[in-house]
Amino acid sequence: MTERELFAPYISRRGMLRSGAMLGAGAALAGGPLAGPAFAQPEDWPALGAMLGEYVEGGKVANMALGLGWGQQYPEFLTAGETSFTSGVAVDADTLYRIYSMTKPITGMAAMICVDEGLMGLDQPIAEILPAFAEMQVQKVYDGPITADNLEPATRPITIRNLLTHTSGLGYSIVQTGPLAEAYTDAGLVPGLVSRLQDLPVFRGTAVRSLELFADRLAEMPLVYQPGTKWSYSVGLDLMGRIIEVVSGQAFDAFLKQRIFDPCGMTSTFFRVPESEAHRMTANYFVLNGTLLPIDLPHNSVFYDEPPFAFGGSGLVSTARDYDRFLRMLAGWGELDGARVMSEEAVRLGTSDLFPDSMPEGEAFEFGGRQFGFGAAGLVGKDDAEGLYGWFGAAGTCGLVNLKWGLRHNLMTQYMPATTYPIYEQFALNAAQDAIPQLLGQRG
Repeated sequence: MTERELFAPYISRRGMLRSGAMLGAGAALAGGPLAGPAFAQPEDWPALGAMLGEYVEGGKVANMALGLGWGQQYPEFLTAGETSFTSGVAVDADTLYRIYSMTKPITGMAAMICVDEGLMGLDQPIAEILPAFAEMQVQKVYDGPITADNLEPATRPITIRNLLTHTSGLGYSIVQTGPLAEAYTDAGLVPGLVSRLQDLPVFRGTAVRSLELFADRLAEMPLVYQPGTKWSYSVGLDLMGRIIEVVSGQAFDAFLKQRIFDPCGMTSTFFRVPESEAHRMTANYFVLNGTLLPIDLPHNSVFYDEPPFAFGGSGLVSTARDYDRFLRMLAGWGELDGARVMSEEAVRLGTSDLFPDSMPEGEAFEFGGRQFGFGAAGLVGKDDAEGLYGWFGAAGTCGLVNLKWGLRHNLMTQYMPATTYPIYEQFALNAAQDAIPQLLGQRG
């Protein structure tokens, strides 16, 4: 195999590193599976060290923690900064971060466990599980008025596949800008927790107090697209939490703990952070005109409260070490440290392109100027990015694995909105710039 073939998933046709490149080659140099996690120095990863300097020393963020891993070998971690700009507490691989939508792939894999065990079918209409979704209405004009003249019946049922791939037509209050966003908020269809500062318009809204009520009220809302016709970011993974409850007979958070967190050894992943762990919690900031305003602080985080319900689309707090264990389980095709968490078939299916056949030609998920497939709540790479799976979080976090090469990486920091900085693209470029020469040297 030539070097060009070996690194095809990383290099674009112009020879530039792709923003979706997967990382972790440095960990391959740290030893076999029995080698323990290592804490790298910035000089070990010069491009990443420079990035940490740019963001942390430059005051763009208070901290950053990076996890890089290869295959089933333990990761290396590169960290900088403190849990807040004033805490004096250095971050490490066990610092707690709000991972928001990086919760979605975990929920997606929980759904794949249920599919694999015959509790539900990938193409099963969700109305067979939640009858309230049997007769959905769809807006004729996207994000238009919620009036009879702008509604028509859904032409096909919403399926489990649709929820996993954001092709259900469900809306999202963080995406919609028309009357539906207001209707969601008024109905308590609030998709997560951000701050106790609920009086600020951007954070307005209080979620309903159970997944059952969330599902019931969501069924009363019109869809923004016909099911199975378009990728549209949605509350589908929050609704999936309720479906998992019904088909499994367990509370959603209990199911995740028993079937994913405990067997993966993810001891620091929570919907509610114990106050005893407050010393590990980061601050979250809102970037306004270049100024970072604290919106959720370690000593008084909203994540110490019992959440209204377990948000399957956004609710988790985790660490660089814990999320790497989830990614390492996927890289092991469902196995981690000798324990079988998921079947290989479930992982392969969940990380494959699950877009429905009903999608019109040319419709896809686009990111970084290119098209991707979509699997169980995460993007799926095509062509030279084959094997790529993962997703991002609203406060600057990222978790990805390339199953073709066994490479994984995650990025943890805390600021909103994540689009303020091009952090995901920079992370991929700089980490691969450091990792590829090491991997070339390792493989000769």
